[in-house]
Amino acid sequence: MDSAHRNTLIELSFEFFPPKDQPGEDRLWQELTHLRSLSPSFVSVTYGAGGSTRERTIRITEEIGERTGLETVAHLTCVGSTQAELSEVLDSYKRAGINQVLALRGDPAGGPLAKWEPTPGGFDHADQLVKLVAEKGLGVGVAAFPDLHPASNGNVELDLETLLRKEEFGATFAISQFFFEISSWERLVSNLEKAGSKLKLIPGVMPVTNVKQLVKFAQLSGTQIPEKTRARFEAVADDEGAVRALGVEVAAELCTQLLALGSKSLHFYTMNTAEATVKVCQNLDLGN
Repeated sequence: MDSAHRNTLIELSFEFFPPKDQPGEDRLWQELTHLRSLSPSFVSVTYGAGGSTRERTIRITEEIGERTGLETVAHLTCVGSTQAELSEVLDSYKRAGINQVLALRGDPAGGPLAKWEPTPGGFDHADQLVKLVAEKGLGVGVAAFPDLHPASNGNVELDLETLLRKEEFGATFAISQFFFEISSWERLVSNLEKAGSKLKLIPGVMPVTNVKQLVKFAQLSGTQIPEKTRARFEAVADDEGAVRALGVEVAAELCTQLLALGSKSLHFYTMNTAEATVKVCQNLDLGN
């Protein structure tokens, strides 16, 4: 298959987080300009813990659509909000012209392995938020975990049941947490197929640019870093350029495996930096 034909088949999407200040916001628009050339099907914007970036998330997500014309997907978490407050946020999204929401439980204040304490008047689980989003008439996506959610304690069946319940309550697509082993992805796809799921499953890929950041995020998300992969990054940890180059190489290797398995979409965790993601896509002849 030539690359020009393949470009029309693979949907690309990118995740950003709301900048904390004006310089960060200025950089975001620069990075978005670079990534827009890849013709993404959508971009997603994360939601701060406890809604700490709520207003900025809503504004940035709205402005992305206005400035670029790109479809935007806004994240929303249960952390730190009552049901009434979550309903208000969803109404704000609708007014801003946002039609798709990624509904997440979010991490406990003490981190993903800490005991979950629901906000009084809030939701206990993401499936309840999924139901609310669907009732608002918005498209709803959820997170999937190739290496299992940390709270699943290694229970594959529990992890699958949780994802299927979200589909039952209205989710139509799932974006996976980033991962490194193609076998983890194959297991997730196989289990969903056996269960008769109709979820559109989108693999999440993170081009590594910082080794310390990689280790931290892997702990937060439950992602398993294969020893061979960890050793490759640790060997060049003190050379920023080498880390970025290796990050592109490892991400491109994984994407190649995903495409070979028939994946029609790729979601990149950009960390608000375009360079690595653009290089991965160029290496794979993806995008325009």
